[in-house]
Amino acid sequence: MITRSALAPGVLQVEPDAAAVAERVADTLLRALRRGSCLGLATGRTMVPVYGALRRRLADLPSPERGALLAGWRSFNLDEYVGLGPADAGSFARFMAEQLGDPLGLPAAALRLPDGLAADPPAEARRYGEAVRRAGGIDLQLLGLGNNGHVGFNEPPCPADAPCRSLALSQVTRQQNAAAFGGDPAAVPAQAITLGTAEIRAARRLLLVVTGAAKAEVLRRCLLEPPSAALPASWLQGHPGLRIVVDAAAASQLPLS
Repeated sequence: MITRSALAPGVLQVEPDAAAVAERVADTLLRALRRGSCLGLATGRTMVPVYGALRRRLADLPSPERGALLAGWRSFNLDEYVGLGPADAGSFARFMAEQLGDPLGLPAAALRLPDGLAADPPAEARRYGEAVRRAGGIDLQLLGLGNNGHVGFNEPPCPADAPCRSLALSQVTRQQNAAAFGGDPAAVPAQAITLGTAEIRAARRLLLVVTGAAKAEVLRRCLLEPPSAALPASWLQGHPGLRIVVDAAAASQLPLS
């Protein structure tokens, strides 16, 4: 079980609100870009202000530095829906193009994601996992937290060493992601390709970002209960490069005193 010392400043950082969380995380991402790190990127509502803050930081840089950072950009996204591609409004490829690719002028190939339109999703998952390994793995993996404890699309139950794979999405996850599909959970694709807990835990550094009171209970469980397949994010416990940035609302059930 994680100890209270692991919730101390330096591992757990509590900011007053989601805007402050975004600023903190954007600072970390910019430092990683300056080191030439390979980024593991995530999608979802939590990441929208994060990417907005990162865009502002990059825009404020001198043109030569900004150009060098963008030219050296290396990233892999966690996941993509099966059956959706860059032209689909609900795809993660479209999300990344809107949040980073188009505003920053990054070529589509710079923001690597699984191919949701691949004819053979299991084979695409194997190809994508191998591409991450050939690139030397992820230096800094950005993570959100699902309402049922998933990271990436690693749905419970999920072992600590699950590989990159295609899988069915739970009803909880489809409900959580329905806003991007007109509010209709049935419109959310039933399957996805995701980097597994194996690839996530192999990253040299992990940055878990959680905001909002709705995530307080699942965050508490993932950090304070023994790691288990029932809570995939609990497998992050004990990772030597784990850092957690949350707002006060998400931290409301943690033993911080």
